[in-house]
Amino acid sequence: MDEQPVSPQESGGGLDRRAELSEFLRTRRARLKPEDVGLPDYGRHRRVPGLRREELAQLAGVSVAYYTRLEQGNGRNVSAEVLDSIARALRLSDAEHAHLTHLAKPKQHKKKAGPARAQQVRPALRHLLDSMADVPAYISGRRSDVLAWNRMASALFGDWGELPAQERNWARLVFLNPAYRELFVDWDQKAYDIVSYLRMDAGCHPDDPLLSALVGELSVKSEEFRRLWATHDVKEKSYGVKRLRHPLVGELTLSFESFRLMDDGEQNLITYHAEPGSPAAEALRLLASWGTDATRAGTGAAQP
Repeated sequence: MDEQPVSPQESGGGLDRRAELSEFLRTRRARLKPEDVGLPDYGRHRRVPGLRREELAQLAGVSVAYYTRLEQGNGRNVSAEVLDSIARALRLSDAEHAHLTHLAKPKQHKKKAGPARAQQVRPALRHLLDSMADVPAYISGRRSDVLAWNRMASALFGDWGELPAQERNWARLVFLNPAYRELFVDWDQKAYDIVSYLRMDAGCHPDDPLLSALVGELSVKSEEFRRLWATHDVKEKSYGVKRLRHPLVGELTLSFESFRLMDDGEQNLITYHAEPGSPAAEALRLLASWGTDATRAGTGAAQP
């Protein structure tokens, strides 16, 4: 239940960082109304949605020409202080602020990026997953890949071990596997979350050819993915609540927690748990007691 996925073949280059920066700033500016930032609204005389570049530049304390160059994707030599001012003017969240910084001031790598390497999970982490007998848990990596998981995760989400390595990816599962539409009661929110995580990943690694290939594949195969990708929304993995519709135990409401690994910031340990004494807790207890039988019966969601 913890097979290591193999990296698919490289295809194409990475995402266009300048275009990403341009579109991100434009969409953030378009969502703000003048009244949101204390500016007069001239109603029907406004020709653009949201704030004008001139208004945003004024709020950020930079020249219009400077901001225009930045929104056109030219972030060269922009200072952290200016980015902070623009982030405040745009009312960016912490995740959005970090995304803007990644796009405008990408990390410089001493060596040219080579072929993407398979992501590795430490043996101790695999043992930790196996020891969590009553808690569905898995480790996710770059591009929303599922890297390792325990028996309870298989019982809850389907046996990922039955899938080809390349298909063990949350974005592909959510957008291309119809069974996951049935599994997640709030599928729209799950889809939005996955795309927002991918956007965050793209900001950190715009030169990742595997991510570019994944985005291209999903854009071709899923209209819903294309629509969500075009919003340029970003968010960090954190915590929350998901409602699932399991084929064996019915609907259950579970809380999830995300823990970023200290030795590999691109990997997260994700756990699901139920409120003690709740129907969901009893449902998880039943799945745990059924063991392998539950995994086999619940594999529908994991079928390609």
